[in-house]
Amino acid sequence: MKYIENLKEGMRVSEVYLCKSKQIAQTKNGKDYGSMVLQDKTGTIDAKVWDLTSPGVSSFEVMDYVYIDADVTLFQGNRQLNVRRIRRADKNEYVPADYLPVSKKDISKMYVELLAYVNSLKNPYLKQLASSFFVEDGEFSRAFRSHSAAKSIHHGFVGGLLEHTLSVVKVCGFLAEHYPELNRDLLICAAMFHDVGKLKELSVFPENDYTDDGQLLGHIIIGVEMVGERIHKIEGFPGKLESELKHCILAHHGELEYGSPKKPALLEALALSFADNMDAKMETMIEALRTGGDNPGWLGYNRLLETNIRRTTE
Repeated sequence: MKYIENLKEGMRVSEVYLCKSKQIAQTKNGKDYGSMVLQDKTGTIDAKVWDLTSPGVSSFEVMDYVYIDADVTLFQGNRQLNVRRIRRADKNEYVPADYLPVSKKDISKMYVELLAYVNSLKNPYLKQLASSFFVEDGEFSRAFRSHSAAKSIHHGFVGGLLEHTLSVVKVCGFLAEHYPELNRDLLICAAMFHDVGKLKELSVFPENDYTDDGQLLGHIIIGVEMVGERIHKIEGFPGKLESELKHCILAHHGELEYGSPKKPALLEALALSFADNMDAKMETMIEALRTGGDNPGWLGYNRLLETNIRRTTE
């Protein structure tokens, strides 16, 4: 199989991919064309069908597996598929596991690392809270290990939520050592739970799309509710500590315009917002560079990073 991450300009591709999105768009001259996002376990790629009269164009829907005959081209520095022929694939033409994007890191090892941070907590209430999720709740831990952290922006793959959470926890651990004024236990615990609401905001693979609660509430509010419900089962959990932990979760996007209901009012909330933003942007750029393949030039304007990007000269 020709996986998306290995596609290069000039290649001819005859393969099956998962159709993640499909829409009809128009050129500047007003001509209709098909625009799609195709996926396999190594990533996604934009695909265009310039001739909508081609056989098979209307035979498939979003989340169908499609067989394509296409050329790999470059558009504004990024790879793109110009589709000649397309149709819904037969069930014997694909293996679903080939189309689930998975973390390149060992999921089991990452979870063991995260549990080490749970065990490192000194505050008995925060440790009991974290243990009740990550150690004692088997259903939660299984879901947490397999979920994504986003639909498409960063860490949008199986194990992505765990990979992103562990990375943020590690950065917060460094910050706690560098800035002794920080309450390490509060910061580390908040980092563990900052994106926990994504378990209910996003559906499981292969859809990995927003749920009704995800659209109506968002992962920040959902996460605060999940943590609050569990806190109320812990006898004697200090009310002030509960409010401080919830505040860190509520403020972890840093700014109101970025979706945070509150701006950071605690040192720990500020540190968490920096750690989360750094890891999200680093992964966003890494994934964008990967999508650019071997192209050594500028990859064009990235709307998420709000700048033109290219890889470092070797």
